[in-house]
Amino acid sequence: MNLNTIEEVRDATAAERAGFAWQAGDSWLAGGTWLFSEPQADLRRLLDLRAFGWEPLEVDDAGLRIAPTCTIAQLYAFVPPLDWAAAPMIGECCRAFLASFKIWNTATVGGNICMSLPAGPMTSLMTSLEGAYTLRGLDGRERQVPAIDFVTGNHQNILQPGELLRAIALPASVMRKRAAYRRSTLTHMGRSTALLIGTAGSPEEAFTLTVSAATPRPVQLAFPRVPEAAELRERLLAAIPDDGWFSDVHGTPAYRKHMTLYLAEQIRAELATA
Repeated sequence: MNLNTIEEVRDATAAERAGFAWQAGDSWLAGGTWLFSEPQADLRRLLDLRAFGWEPLEVDDAGLRIAPTCTIAQLYAFVPPLDWAAAPMIGECCRAFLASFKIWNTATVGGNICMSLPAGPMTSLMTSLEGAYTLRGLDGRERQVPAIDFVTGNHQNILQPGELLRAIALPASVMRKRAAYRRSTLTHMGRSTALLIGTAGSPEEAFTLTVSAATPRPVQLAFPRVPEAAELRERLLAAIPDDGWFSDVHGTPAYRKHMTLYLAEQIRAELATA
């Protein structure tokens, strides 16, 4: 779509030059697959993040570092270390996109996260694998935040005006855990109504369950070991009250609640086996 309100497109390095001032109507531009999909009447200037030339993916002893400009196709093609048992979650979440291969080659990891939609699969991936985000302000200062704290609601997050998502880090310690994935949609290849991922090193080690898509923001539960079915159900019901379920044309709150409890038990049972 042509955005007829845009008056200027600049490379994002302009923000690092003397005299730059963030203005009302400014926006960072990554892949632009959502930005150019509908009118953006409040925008006047776009700052293209591709000008930074960030390396899409970097692996070291600490884990995986992902640039926000990494495309979904690049992430999907990533070949992980052999001992990263949770790595299949990357492919699962990439395939959870309601998008064509054309979108995969343009849409970015950071763009999906910063859109902060309940069904955003990159939000699901990064929160469930206990990721951490580096956020950079216009003054160059950076802050680290857990991925689970970034999204605050439907299309809402903690970014301040002019602040950008600089990097995503997934720890190697979590990538080495076993992981189980479950997803529900109303139609084949449709938008997620519930997406759950559980991780645990073994049945006797710490178990983490992350619920997304069914709720406006991800909900994460941690246990010292894989819990019994009744304990998990009780914790889920306490963590997500009846008014805490998301509602749109892709699923009612009652349906999302039912599917979350159903899929959570499947994940628990899978990770409870040695």
